[in-house]
Amino acid sequence: MAIIEKLKKIDDYRWELPKDYKPGMLVPGIIYATEDMLEHIAKDASIDQVANAAFLPGIVKASLAMPDIHQGYGPPIGGVIATDVKKNGVISPGAVGFDINCGVRLMKTNLTKDDVRDKVKELVDQLFYTIPTGVGSKGSIKLGPEDERSILVEGARWAARKGFGEKDDLEHTEAGGSIEGADPDKISRKAYERGHAQQGTVGSGNHFVEVQYIEEIFDEEAANAFGLFKNQITVMIHSGSRGFGHQVCTDYLVTMGEAVKKYNIVLPDRQLACAPINSPEGQDYLAAMRCAANYAWANRQCLMHWSREVFYKYFNRSPKELGMRLLYDVAHNIVKIEEHVVDGKKMLLAVHRKGATRAFPPNHPEVPEVYRKIGQPVIIPGDMGRASYILVGTQKAMDETFGSTCHGAGRTMSRTAAIKSAKGRAINRELEDKGIFVRAAGRETLKEEIPEAYKDVSKVVEVVHNAGIAKMVARLRPMGSIKG
Repeated sequence: MAIIEKLKKIDDYRWELPKDYKPGMLVPGIIYATEDMLEHIAKDASIDQVANAAFLPGIVKASLAMPDIHQGYGPPIGGVIATDVKKNGVISPGAVGFDINCGVRLMKTNLTKDDVRDKVKELVDQLFYTIPTGVGSKGSIKLGPEDERSILVEGARWAARKGFGEKDDLEHTEAGGSIEGADPDKISRKAYERGHAQQGTVGSGNHFVEVQYIEEIFDEEAANAFGLFKNQITVMIHSGSRGFGHQVCTDYLVTMGEAVKKYNIVLPDRQLACAPINSPEGQDYLAAMRCAANYAWANRQCLMHWSREVFYKYFNRSPKELGMRLLYDVAHNIVKIEEHVVDGKKMLLAVHRKGATRAFPPNHPEVPEVYRKIGQPVIIPGDMGRASYILVGTQKAMDETFGSTCHGAGRTMSRTAAIKSAKGRAINRELEDKGIFVRAAGRETLKEEIPEAYKDVSKVVEVVHNAGIAKMVARLRPMGSIKG
């Protein structure tokens, strides 16, 4: 394909899209992928979107793309963009995404695969009956006016304060489960209405609560530091800010569309709509985005609490016996103000991670103290039929990608194409034949989420591992899952 011919090979896992690919690019694009992956990546507009993102004012170093890259709204999903806060850098809702702080958390347990193998179907049923899932699902948490605002400021701290978890959970959550600077006054009434009844719900699509076991350990030192062992049962939760975050993004795309005209910003794609970070529009979006991020952290905290409750009742064991402790919670689809070194200079940057996640190295002050010597746990979910991974952050990620890595497998099919491909198939039966039990609220969900609709997460993870921007620690295999 012609666009692949424009890429310059840096090494086996990095490709450069030169600045002269499109007149107006301020920096080159860098794509993390193997040569075999490029042919598929080139089938949609994602490489062109990498180039378009390089037009954003204030962008530094490069427009980056992880190996799970695929076409998104504005920049590609799997994109990382950093802009200079002090030199008219912009902030762009499209470079964050609609499901603000869609993220993943992983619980470890004292249970083994043998403890759960014959019980997993009943266990999945209990999780499905207890935890609300699906489009428009409503949770059992009813937010009053005071809680509506508190949850947006406190995030997971609000949930723990209300009895949905423990202080220890917050210490194992990115940003302590609450990012400062959220301002509920920057949220529309419609966003409040959409989020009012959805706190503590999984949502639809690729969101899930999954029971897994550790199939293989790759790094014994990191696994020991994380408290992981072979055949250990883990519980992974993938969810975000639901309709609330979607509405925040929708609202501010309108605002940013006007800001582009106001500040005379020239862009190749209106979906990149943005505003200078330090403008009123930029600061309002940042404050609103932080509200949605905190809503998402509270959501995952509540989902974890109910998952624990199911395990405690089903196995009739005490919390201490089960040892259901949070390993870590990582955010996707977020913009963070961070200090990074670029060309030997410390810079304050607005790091947009859209379908990407942090991978901070050992000794970084934002890594929880318990993991500081080894580095930040990185959690990479795959599809419901294959595998997921735990990795650890590296200094090379800080040097090359603003401390970022991939966030998942990345889709290879649209949801419509996946449904068409799955026509006439019994997806739940296919999964059961592999020993994986899945319950879904939506009739089309399992068809949309068939394993072949995604890249093989093992190949995606191998890229970031071999490139050195995150190192493999353990591979997890699914046993059962609930989905929207």
